[in-house]
Amino acid sequence: MKILLVHNTYQQPGGEDIVFQQERRMLEHAGHQVISFVKTNWDVQSYKGLRRVSLAKRTIWASDARQELQRVLRQEKPQVVHVHNTFVMISPSIYSACAEAGIPVVQTLHNYRLFCPAATFFRDGKVCEECFQSLWHGIEHGCYHDSRAATAVVATMLVSHRVRNTWNREISYFVALSEFARSKFIEGGLPGDRVLVKPNFVYPDPGARTGDGDYALFLGRLSPEKRASTVVAAWKHLKIPIPLRIIGAGPDQAKLQAQAARDGLTNIRFEGHLPHDQALAAINHARFMLIPSEWYETFCMAIAESYACSTPVICSRMGVMQELVIDGRTGLHYTPSDPEDLARKVEWAWTHPDEVRAMGKAARAEYEAKYTAEKNYPILMSIYERAASKA
Repeated sequence: MKILLVHNTYQQPGGEDIVFQQERRMLEHAGHQVISFVKTNWDVQSYKGLRRVSLAKRTIWASDARQELQRVLRQEKPQVVHVHNTFVMISPSIYSACAEAGIPVVQTLHNYRLFCPAATFFRDGKVCEECFQSLWHGIEHGCYHDSRAATAVVATMLVSHRVRNTWNREISYFVALSEFARSKFIEGGLPGDRVLVKPNFVYPDPGARTGDGDYALFLGRLSPEKRASTVVAAWKHLKIPIPLRIIGAGPDQAKLQAQAARDGLTNIRFEGHLPHDQALAAINHARFMLIPSEWYETFCMAIAESYACSTPVICSRMGVMQELVIDGRTGLHYTPSDPEDLARKVEWAWTHPDEVRAMGKAARAEYEAKYTAEKNYPILMSIYERAASKA
């Protein structure tokens, strides 16, 4: 099958970029002809002064990206177009180009951008779903980049394409990454019979760890919704010294480092952003992974990667984490926003190596059953084939 993959990369690489690369490699390895149409949000920096006005326009409809994609479609004639992200430089204008060419589109829903300008359903330190009722709430609170003007641009893009009926008319199937996320997309108005679940996967297989791990690990963006602050606060309540590595960067980094220094937490090491292979190596040598997110993750690549490395996960008891982490079997749940409860779970896990070792084996079994490329490939192909049959 000839497949065109479309993705707009982020300035700070994240899970969406990794998934795009992994799916491309998996499809190429399976013998498919894969063409990539990629733009980057680093290009936003070239829009300065009055040119920023045109950036707002292209967020809604990027004519140049649409024309470029039209040329690719005419030349390559793919059987299916699989879109990962169009925000900002590609824009939803490309869906109409695919429709005019009679080529079906599959859209992976990595986040909640179709219903929330911030894409997270998270505001002021807690889950917020007000934009389900009206996007005006997002503008009022300046949810995107703490700016009412920037949020208004994103909201205008969403309203414009809702009026055009872009999502329902020009996308054949949507890919949700979990049952939890699927329920939210259907609640937002997407047709349930066209929202299919296909989880992310880890490829290539990093291999199970051989030891018990020497430290606890937080790996992720240092931003309010990821709640690394709960982890740092939990370390203040520990009765035994436990080394912690915090890998990642983001707007909260300086504040978290100051918090750790103020509390004298010398066993916490901030390491900034690491290349993906080094991050995987860190997971492979961790006693357990900490995932304190308090937003509605659509999936969580860190959980799948931890399972691949046979590393158990301690996570907040909310959203998709409850779906992916089996409490007492592949990890532990703790009460969200409760650093003392997290500290209790961390101490138990550190002082019960036999039980945690068994959780690691169960986590690896979960990876082999659900999150390998071999398990994922037939699910993805069945979605492509359903889309192609509607062309």
